[in-house]
Amino acid sequence: MMNDIFLYTGSIMIILWGVAHIVPTRSVVNGFGPISKENRRIITMEWIAEGLTLCFIGVLVLFVIIGGGGQNPVSIIVYRLCALMLLLMAGLTSFTGARTSITPMKICPLVKASVAGMFFLGTLL
Repeated sequence: MMNDIFLYTGSIMIILWGVAHIVPTRSVVNGFGPISKENRRIITMEWIAEGLTLCFIGVLVLFVIIGGGGQNPVSIIVYRLCALMLLLMAGLTSFTGARTSITPMKICPLVKASVAGMFFLGTLL
């Protein structure tokens, strides 16, 4: 039961964090000031892609829990691979966006790593 709580909580958290990435895309891109149309498109694409990736990870874990139960061998592999991906994304963010003065960017690696921890704990308990 405790493992499901970790998995459900982590799923909802990372889905919400992904949505929180997508919603302010326009203002984030505008915050770069006058840049070329190509650069605006690239920043927009990357910002939305990260948000969609985070949402996908959360939805995947959520659907696996609902559809297949929490602790079969395939489910455990999915949860752990999602945790690994979040840790990789947290590492990337630590060396890039988290080095800015923007508070949500600074806490982003912590959110990703925390959810990764929840997913991993969800496979152990």
